[in-house]
Amino acid sequence: MKIYISASWKHQHAVEMLTEKLRNLGCEVISFVEKAVSDEGRTDLQFDLTTWIWSDDGYKKFLYDIDGAMNSDLVIYIGPSGLDAWAEVGAAFGSGVPIFALEAKGETVGLMRRMVRWFDSVELLLLGVIGLAKEMESS
Repeated sequence: MKIYISASWKHQHAVEMLTEKLRNLGCEVISFVEKAVSDEGRTDLQFDLTTWIWSDDGYKKFLYDIDGAMNSDLVIYIGPSGLDAWAEVGAAFGSGVPIFALEAKGETVGLMRRMVRWFDSVELLLLGVIGLAKEMESS
């Protein structure tokens, strides 16, 4: 099962830990964190965001993220995150990709939270992933 994790950079360590747990279950994980580190070679980048967004590198990262969200078997959202993560969730939803989410205090999204199946612990989320994988295998 191919999984894209949608989250804010403030959740970098959670993305890394969840990536490891999912890979231990045999999942392929598309990681925006790993992509940035492999491309830039470090995680403490300092740059002008607006300039970067409109750069060739920004465009490549946009394509990587949107492709991951729209062409995976599952998207996992770690909340609360920002507008880019919710745009990825919307793209996945519009493409028919199921979306699981880790619920956390401070989530600001309103009605659109109905696009995802919410879990209140990593353990329950992983059980959901296992269940979805079994469901996909049997169909």
